[in-house]
Amino acid sequence: MKKDVINYIWTDKKRTIFGLPISFTRYFLTEDKFITRKGFLSIEEDELDLYRVIDKKLVLPFGQRMFGCGTIVMNVKDVDTPIKEVKSIKAPRDVLAQLDKYININRDRYRVRGRDMVGGDGGHCHDHDDFDINDDII
Repeated sequence: MKKDVINYIWTDKKRTIFGLPISFTRYFLTEDKFITRKGFLSIEEDELDLYRVIDKKLVLPFGQRMFGCGTIVMNVKDVDTPIKEVKSIKAPRDVLAQLDKYININRDRYRVRGRDMVGGDGGHCHDHDDFDINDDII
């Protein structure tokens, strides 16, 4: 019996000191999922569907930037991982571009856009404290 073969688009390890991949955290990007695998003896995997990514941000601290690394922070409409950090990876701008491409492909496939994933009020704040109907009455 053959194992399922997963085609990874991109994979990298978390970089530690001097930008070297001396870590037991590994990241995988497939066409529809982003997978984080942590651990050596006891392994923990976290998967997130790309169409659920609401927003993403690139963080380039000086220490990481010196070695060509950076961190990608994704806000995700997911219960167990609302914020996913892809810490200290090589060529973060290229990875962000790939992520953006596959996020959009998956959103089109599932017919989901950012406005569809916002909470029940459509993302609008219904705070009426700053408007008082009696302000105009003298």
